[in-house]
Amino acid sequence: MSKIIQWIDQRFPLTTFVKHDLGEYPTPRNLSYWWNFGFLAGFVLVVQIISGIFLAMHYKADAGLAFDSVDHIMREVNYGWLIRYLHSTGASAFFAVIYIHMARTLYYGSYRAPRELMWWTGQVLLLMLMATAFMGYLLPWGQMSYWGAQVITSLFRATPFIGDEIVIWLRGDFAVGDATLTRFYALHYLFPFLIFGMVMIHLIALHYVKSSNPSGINLAAKDNIPFHPYFTVKDLYGLGLFLIIYCLFVFFSPELFIEPENNIPANPMQTPPHIVPEWYFLPFYAILRSVPDLLGGVLAMGTSVIIFAAMPYLDRSKIPGGARYRPIYRIMFYLFIIDVAVLTYLGAQPPTELLTVVGQVATFIYFAAFVSLPFVSKAEEKWLRRRGLPPAIEELIRCEAQERSAKSGK
Repeated sequence: MSKIIQWIDQRFPLTTFVKHDLGEYPTPRNLSYWWNFGFLAGFVLVVQIISGIFLAMHYKADAGLAFDSVDHIMREVNYGWLIRYLHSTGASAFFAVIYIHMARTLYYGSYRAPRELMWWTGQVLLLMLMATAFMGYLLPWGQMSYWGAQVITSLFRATPFIGDEIVIWLRGDFAVGDATLTRFYALHYLFPFLIFGMVMIHLIALHYVKSSNPSGINLAAKDNIPFHPYFTVKDLYGLGLFLIIYCLFVFFSPELFIEPENNIPANPMQTPPHIVPEWYFLPFYAILRSVPDLLGGVLAMGTSVIIFAAMPYLDRSKIPGGARYRPIYRIMFYLFIIDVAVLTYLGAQPPTELLTVVGQVATFIYFAAFVSLPFVSKAEEKWLRRRGLPPAIEELIRCEAQERSAKSGK
C-alpha cells in the first residue's frame, strides 16, 4: 500500500492534499455543533447523487410511461421503494440542512469580510439546488407535479416583451408535455454534478479564508486545532443524529413530504383544487401570491431569494460575533425567522381575503428586515460603543488587532 501511495504522490499530490486540507487543516477550537450542517449538506448531496443514478436506471422520461415507471420502481425493482424514498426524503433533508446552515451564517455574521465570496458561492448553490428540485418535482408525472410545473413556468410570461418565448423555450412546447419532461429529466440528472463542482469551489473559498467561529474574530494560530480527529469525530456524531431523524422519515413517514395528489397520474383536463409547491418553496410562493400584480409578484419572489447576497454590504456594523453580541440584530434575526415560518404556513393554505392581508404584512416585514439593516446596524454599533462594549468583545478586537500587526510586520 505504501508503494502505491508513493507512486500516486509522484504524479498527484494525494498525501499532501489529505494531510493539509483534510487532516491538519487549522480549525478554530470553539466551533459549536451549528458548524456541522455544512458537512451534513455534503453528505446529503452524495446520497442524492447515488440514489438518483439508481433511479435513472429504471425511470422512463416519457409522458405516457413516466408515472408507471415510478410505480414499477416502487413495486418491482429490488429495494426500489427504499431508493425512491431515500431520494424524495433526501430532497427535503437537503433543504432543511441548507436553511439551517444559512441561518447559522446569518446569526453569527459569517458572511462578512473576508468571507463574501464564500457566501456568494453558497447563494449560487442555493439557486442551483432550487432549480434541480423544481425540475425533479415534475418527473413523477403526478397531478401536483404537472400542474406545479404549469404554474411555475407560466410565471416567466411576466417577462416584458419576450415572456411568451421564454415560456415556450422552458417547456419545449406550448404546454407542459413530453418535451418538458425530457428536458427537465436531462437537466435534473446534470445539475447535481454541477452542484458538486460548485461545492468544490465553495470549499476552496472556505479553506482560503479559514472557517469563521462563534466569536466573529479570526483566532490566532495558537487557538486553532487540527480538523482531524477533533472535528471529524464531532461531524460523525452530528451525522449519527441526523441519520436517526432521516431514517425515521424514510421508514415510518416517507409520504409525509409527498402530496397525495401526486399519487394520481397527470391529467391536463383536471386541475387540482389547491396547487402548492414543496414545503421548501412555500415562503417564496406566499410572497408571490401577496403581490396582486403578476410581474411585481415574480420580481418580489425572485428578489426574496437573491437579496441574501447583499448581506455583506447591508450589515454595516463592525461589532464581531453577529447576533451573539448585538442585541438589536439578535431580535431582528428571531423576528425574521418567525416571519419566514408565517410565510411558510401561508404558502400552504388556500388564498382567502384575510390570509392575503396577513401575507402582505409578512412580505413587508420580510423585505423591511433587509432594507432597514444598514441603518439599524450603524445605530446599534454607535449605541453599543457609547454604553461600553463588553470586556469579551474588547479583548477579541484587541487580539485581532495584534494578529493583523504581526502579519504586517509592524
